[in-house]
Amino acid sequence: MISLSIFLIVLALVAVAKGVIIVQQAEVVIVERLGKFDRVLQSGFNFIIPVIEAPRAIDWKVTQKGFDGSTYSMIQKRTKIDLREAVYDFPRQNVITKDNVSISINALLYFQIIDPKSAVYEIQNLPDAIEKLTQTNLRNLVGQLDLDESLVSRDKINHELRAILDDATNKWGVKVNRVELQDIIPPADIQSAMEKQMKAERDRRAAILEAEGLKKSAVLKAEGEKEAAINRAEGEKQANILRAEGVAQARILEADGEKEAIQRIINALADKGQPDKYLIAMKYLETMKTITSGKDNKIVYMPYEATGILSSVDGIKQMFDTSK
Repeated sequence: MISLSIFLIVLALVAVAKGVIIVQQAEVVIVERLGKFDRVLQSGFNFIIPVIEAPRAIDWKVTQKGFDGSTYSMIQKRTKIDLREAVYDFPRQNVITKDNVSISINALLYFQIIDPKSAVYEIQNLPDAIEKLTQTNLRNLVGQLDLDESLVSRDKINHELRAILDDATNKWGVKVNRVELQDIIPPADIQSAMEKQMKAERDRRAAILEAEGLKKSAVLKAEGEKEAAINRAEGEKQANILRAEGVAQARILEADGEKEAIQRIINALADKGQPDKYLIAMKYLETMKTITSGKDNKIVYMPYEATGILSSVDGIKQMFDTSK
């Protein structure tokens, strides 16, 4: 009897241990009763009936790196489903573009399980199915683009691929949040040709920019010289105008002064003689002085009308004598 009691106690303890399931936060467990779906265990302390109820194990593909640095995949059995957003790093694959260039692409996929029941019962191996679906659709999308478009259209490929995967995995209870292409690597000969092409393009742009710079410099220099010439001509014009105005004003002032002097002489001699003869004589004498003032003038001559001038001078003498 004691042995039977001990056996029953041990059996009860084993049953309790088998029946208690502690689920961590952001995880769930699918429970089947007699092989049929029964319920979903949430995080916390849960209890199942041993033998009659059991957690449903699912296949989950896991990618790991070995000691030699190589990457390999393995299938694990899991009873707990992680509801957090997961990232899946797809292995590098070769894809042929529209212009028949083979390029190497690897991608990252961010997805989240929102319906654990569908993720278990609608697909046999969820990560492997998502990987194969991503690879096939990525080939289709890149096959519609040529090499240059593939290299510059990452955002377009990411957006279209995410929309396709999100729609296809909806019945699996999965939400695809983001798809990111990590590397797009063309063959070595294509890379070399592209580098030469880019170098030639940079040289061409540099030559164009240099030519445009020289052209603009020449245009600006010509415009500057033109503006400087216009400014010089305008300055010379203004200077000539001012110079002419100054000469005119000087002549006017000189004429006014001479007019005033003549008028005073006329007024002084009006009642005492002939002022016109006096003025003529003075002008004649000034002219004679100018003629004979040259350095090389050696001949002294008497003008033809000297007698008339002398008579005028004699008349002036008489006028001064009379005034005295």
